[in-house]
Amino acid sequence: MKISTNTVWHHASVTRDRRQQLNGHRSAAIWFTGLSGSGKSTLAHAVEERLFQMKCRTFVLDGDNVRHGLCGDLGFSESGRKENIRRIGEVVKLFVEAGTITLTAFISPFSADRLRARQLLESGDFFEVYCRCPLEVCESRDAKGIYQRARAGMIRDFTGISSPYEEPERPELVIDTGSTPLELCVDQVISHLHSRGIIPAPQ
Repeated sequence: MKISTNTVWHHASVTRDRRQQLNGHRSAAIWFTGLSGSGKSTLAHAVEERLFQMKCRTFVLDGDNVRHGLCGDLGFSESGRKENIRRIGEVVKLFVEAGTITLTAFISPFSADRLRARQLLESGDFFEVYCRCPLEVCESRDAKGIYQRARAGMIRDFTGISSPYEEPERPELVIDTGSTPLELCVDQVISHLHSRGIIPAPQ
């Protein structure tokens, strides 16, 4: 990765602490990871809806949406996926500085890439949520047929089929999205955020 030269970080008078005080909650990164079809995006958006109803400032960075713009120039090779997650990590860092509870929904299959994103933030700001779901369940949810095409060799480097997924070893939260109803999954995330002092107690 190239490092920009002749640049100096500008420290604004409106700080993260002031933004958090205005918001009435802390900012943080909620990093959902799991296989394609494990329910990451569905859960991230459902958690955001619940947080929004609690008047929290939120934003979801979704894998497909990001590849329409910021990462539209990247492919799905191992190097392309690593760069995709590197860029997302830097965006998340800025959003957290902006006082926002930032939720991401990316397969992010490699442990080293998730660790690199975590290390961009201060201790206690990064919450890894592993959406644990059996591969056969993920495949059964695949309305677009991408798993079928991957098994037929039509899609190269497909996570879970022809490319590995490295399960998180010590995530902040493990949710069995293959068997747990969505509302209960949301409850688990909200309860965890409250217990860690990110949000006030739900009403």
